[in-house]
Amino acid sequence: MTDLSLTTRYLERKLAFQLGAATLARIVLNTARRFIYPFTSVLSRGLGVPLTAITSLVAVNQVTGMLSPLFGPLSDRWGYRRMMLAGLLMLAGGMLIGGLLPIYAAVLLALFLAGLGKSIFDPALQAYVGERVLYRHRGLAIGLIELSWAGSSLLGIPLVGLLMERAGWRSPFFLLGGLGLLGAGALGLLIPAKSHRQDASVATGFRETWRQLSRERAAIGALGFALLISAANDNLFIVYGAWLEKAFGLSTVALGTATLVIGAAELLGEGITATIADRIGLKRAVAAGVALSALSYALLPWMGSTLPLALLGLFIAFLTFEFTIVTAFSLFTEVLPRTRATMMSATVAAASLGRVIGALIGGPVWLTGGLMTTGLLSAVISALALACLFWGLRGWRASAAL
Repeated sequence: MTDLSLTTRYLERKLAFQLGAATLARIVLNTARRFIYPFTSVLSRGLGVPLTAITSLVAVNQVTGMLSPLFGPLSDRWGYRRMMLAGLLMLAGGMLIGGLLPIYAAVLLALFLAGLGKSIFDPALQAYVGERVLYRHRGLAIGLIELSWAGSSLLGIPLVGLLMERAGWRSPFFLLGGLGLLGAGALGLLIPAKSHRQDASVATGFRETWRQLSRERAAIGALGFALLISAANDNLFIVYGAWLEKAFGLSTVALGTATLVIGAAELLGEGITATIADRIGLKRAVAAGVALSALSYALLPWMGSTLPLALLGLFIAFLTFEFTIVTAFSLFTEVLPRTRATMMSATVAAASLGRVIGALIGGPVWLTGGLMTTGLLSAVISALALACLFWGLRGWRASAAL
């Protein structure tokens, strides 16, 4: 075996350890971002505030995604490692504050910092993958990293619930804070300080960086796509529990069990991205995914005659969406290769805005026309996303160097 092949294997193994540690850190970040949803009543009792005050925490947590574009250019300029560490330290500081000070203002700050930390960490990590992983393997790398999203719902949130039951509602804050510090230490050791390949042509100012993005049709199409598919999904996500409860009389416990169906769908969707997206080709895989997603939304109203069929319909809808969004992330890491973090932070913000739009329209749409209108509207929005993707990526090719 030649020295070159030995060096290559060493570098590949080193990168695998780095991405493995980053994936575990993302499970912590995602858990901190998501655990408030199923435990709003527990936090309400623990803090001694009305439930409406806890739902305000959810809104604050969501808004942080729209702040992501403020940090993308900083990642491109200062380095992806530094911003990943900053995101984890924000998470750790926020969670520890929330655990040490059991008051509403402290928990509000804790969740804001956790959400902001994720909004900084994710684009920096995705940009790091784009810089270090060949394009032909990008779907595999991003798909494996995104398993952390399903991991938070299947592992992280159940662990939080167990801790709350046995050690009180403050205990998860201490655990997540400690794990955030541990993750920052691990990444600080595994990723070299001088790991960022700064391109001398990268703009040095925010204004010029965003001007470059706004002139790229592929980037604009990608952002429109991210916004629209997220709006389509949340238009359904915000009301699926109400639909199951009304149609089948499910209890709160049964609704919680139904959430496992979505977690399993997310896990499988991320796994399919990792295994087949690169073989199909990322552009073709994204287009196929959003087309199947639109079809699943349109068919869902006709699958609501029995509970098993309804759960199957939800499983397919969230499976196709998760495959689409994760594969799209893999593709979009190469849209602006000189300013990857800026592109990915803008994608995060567009998706966050889409989720807000979907959540705002979902309730009125369902109350007006039921699941039929919800499903058809999500299908139409997904079709618009596909058109946006075709418009943006017409004639676009990934860098020949990859």
